[in-house]
This record gives sequence, structure tokens and C-alpha cells, in this order.
Amino acid sequence: MLTNPEFLLRLILAAVASGLVGFERESVHKPAGIRTHMLVGLGSALFVLAILSVLPGEAARIMAGIATGIGFLGAGTIFRAKDHVVGLTTAASIWAVAAIGLTFGLGEYVLAVAATILVILVLQLKKVGL
Repeated sequence: MLTNPEFLLRLILAAVASGLVGFERESVHKPAGIRTHMLVGLGSALFVLAILSVLPGEAARIMAGIATGIGFLGAGTIFRAKDHVVGLTTAASIWAVAAIGLTFGLGEYVLAVAATILVILVLQLKKVGL
């Protein structure tokens, strides 16, 4: 059984890690920034924590629903501008922070931190010419 401090820690870590990804998106003037990413990561962690405390056997179904639902949110950041599509990377980063939030919600801190670092590194690839 999780304690209230553990719940709070997982929520805070999910929000902070997701905010770091959002900061990167905002720093390059993308439509979804710090607040959006933080809310997605925090919300994902909250869904997992809530279900773990009430119906732990249903966690996989909730996580699948989050992954699907976030896809719709991310789709809202994608649009066509003239002859190219804009927002795919931001949509992918929203999806990734949902997974990061889920991972923090499950208490898998090392995996969540590693994923956060990798997502930020991947987002830097364009800046180094890849």
C-alpha cells in the first residue's frame, strides 16, 4: 500500500520530468510547451496512482486507455502548413511524456528518468543537424 508522501513524490516527479520536456518544446517555440507537457505527465501519473490504489488489477487497461487518449490530444498539435506537416514531433513528445508519467506513477523511477533524458536528447537531434 502506497503512503500519501509516496503518491505526492510520484506526482511531483512526473510533473517535473514532463516539464523538462515541455521546456525544450517551448524553447523552440512549439505550440505545446511546459504547462501542456506537465499536465499530461501529471495526469497520466494520477490515473495510474488512482487505479493502483483502488483496482490494481485494472492498471493495464487504464494505461492502454491513456496511450490511446493521448494520441487524440497529440493529433490536435498536428496541422498542415502550405506543403508540409507541422507538429509531429510535439505530438510525439506529448505521447512520450504520458508514458513518462505512467512510469513514475508505477514507481519505476530509474526507467522514467532514463526515458526523460532520452526524450530530451532525441529532441536535441535537429539542433545538431541530425
